[in-house]
Amino acid sequence: MLILVTGGVRSGKSRHAESLLSDAPSVTYVAPGPSADEDSDPDWVARIAAHQARRPASWTTVETRDLTSALRLDGPVLVDCLGTWLTSVLDSRSLWDVPPSEVTLAVDDQLDDVVAALAVRDDVVLVTNEVGLGVVPAHRSGRLFRDLLGLVNQRIATACDEVHLVVAGRVLRL
Repeated sequence: MLILVTGGVRSGKSRHAESLLSDAPSVTYVAPGPSADEDSDPDWVARIAAHQARRPASWTTVETRDLTSALRLDGPVLVDCLGTWLTSVLDSRSLWDVPPSEVTLAVDDQLDDVVAALAVRDDVVLVTNEVGLGVVPAHRSGRLFRDLLGLVNQRIATACDEVHLVVAGRVLRL
């Protein structure tokens, strides 16, 4: 089954996503954002360490920005999270200051490949952030990210069998 797990920051998304695959003998945990080695932000490093400590020893972690290739790996896959993947796409292609229509096309190209990879899978759980329920961000980069992640979430949700919204640790199956 393909499941998209969404919700706000610290809502319990990752824990819920991990629980969905808890019966699998092995899982590939795909971290598509910056690794602890690459990032000098101590809060980010601590967050990564907490996630790693929580995972079963039988799970394999793959840190890659190439989400399409990661989705082609054998066995159950958990992707955490699409927001960090989107940020890496924008960073790697220097798209933060490009006109929105050009950015959307570049992200859509990447997203087409991800959706195609999902189409031949049946054992993937993806985590994403819901960023469209709050105030309009004051800065262009925040608005760009919010709008693009909303589009990413819509495309991925369409490719999935289920979407789970997590709020305060509670799960609502949409």
